[in-house]
Amino acid sequence: MRFTITRENLQQGLGAVAGSIPSRTTLPVLSNILIEAEDGAVRMSGTDLDTAVSVRVAADVAEAGAITAPAKKLQEIARELPGAVEFGTQGDAIQITSGRTRYRLNGLPRDEFPAFPKVDFAESWRVTGTDLQRLITHVSFAASTEETRPILNGVLWQLGEGEMRMVATNGHRLAKMTLPVETAGGDGTPAGDFIVHPRALAQVQRLFRQDETVEVGRSENHIGFRGSEVQIYTRLIEGPYPNYEQVIPKDNDKHMVADKGALQAAVRRMAIVASDQTHRIRLSLGGAMLKFAVETPDVGTATEELPVEFDGDPLEIGFNAQYLLELLRYMPTDEVKMSFKAPERAATMMPIGNEDTPDYLCLVMPLRLLS
Repeated sequence: MRFTITRENLQQGLGAVAGSIPSRTTLPVLSNILIEAEDGAVRMSGTDLDTAVSVRVAADVAEAGAITAPAKKLQEIARELPGAVEFGTQGDAIQITSGRTRYRLNGLPRDEFPAFPKVDFAESWRVTGTDLQRLITHVSFAASTEETRPILNGVLWQLGEGEMRMVATNGHRLAKMTLPVETAGGDGTPAGDFIVHPRALAQVQRLFRQDETVEVGRSENHIGFRGSEVQIYTRLIEGPYPNYEQVIPKDNDKHMVADKGALQAAVRRMAIVASDQTHRIRLSLGGAMLKFAVETPDVGTATEELPVEFDGDPLEIGFNAQYLLELLRYMPTDEVKMSFKAPERAATMMPIGNEDTPDYLCLVMPLRLLS
């Protein structure tokens, strides 16, 4: 194998696949990047056996071939090289030359690198990078990071006729967004539901451009994303996702509209004094002012008032301040609407304020107030 590549293209390719290289592994080849020289381009691939990433970058290929190279050392070398890079192989040895700098690295044969999953793109969905990034950004943050309920570590992605939806929850907060789509599967039928790990979705969000059309295909246990230069494959999380519709309240009859920025700032100030364990703050609703109160015995107290629009009977309710701040961070409008029912019932939060507001809803469970 022999090819010449610019330092920029080399760094771009290595950076794209770096996120799929495990930091620790008992299989030495997983610490390597697969480099395949093709006609006019080089394809670089990495995998941790759950998620695999492959990217194609331009190069001047003199001799086709493939080998795996140590990812970490190759990245360190690429950062320091002075200019264009010449690659060559001799057996399992990799020769790297740039100007007067020369390296010789020990590689591993291509045959030792795991094969990518077989995913059927014959009846793939086609979605825009903009829609994918929008869904992932506003939903995946709500997935659980605890191992007690592994199914909640994933994001539910539902591809239906004319729309797609993502849902994530950790049992205490939930985010759900639905977007219309113009194209369905190859035969016009809904593609179904699957549960994807947020780490894989973060790779999708990072590597596909907003103006790009992305093909989405699936097999029984994997899902694949394919664009003009990038391919991502990931193992699906198996099992039934909880019926999230059951926990979204339909009868919340107390409604508050507030400026998002002002509400964020007030909650942040209250969070300073809140307990490090519960992050509990008290909200008192009724009339034109929202009243905040925090009392933490070993720290102190704090209060604040914020003008809002409120419709409904007076209510006192407690929340985890960090969860509120998280939901507010991802609200895409300058005003938000929160709806309540009772101190022990879930509250919802929605964006309001312009015609382009998406079908987006977040839910947060309350905390019990101590008198």
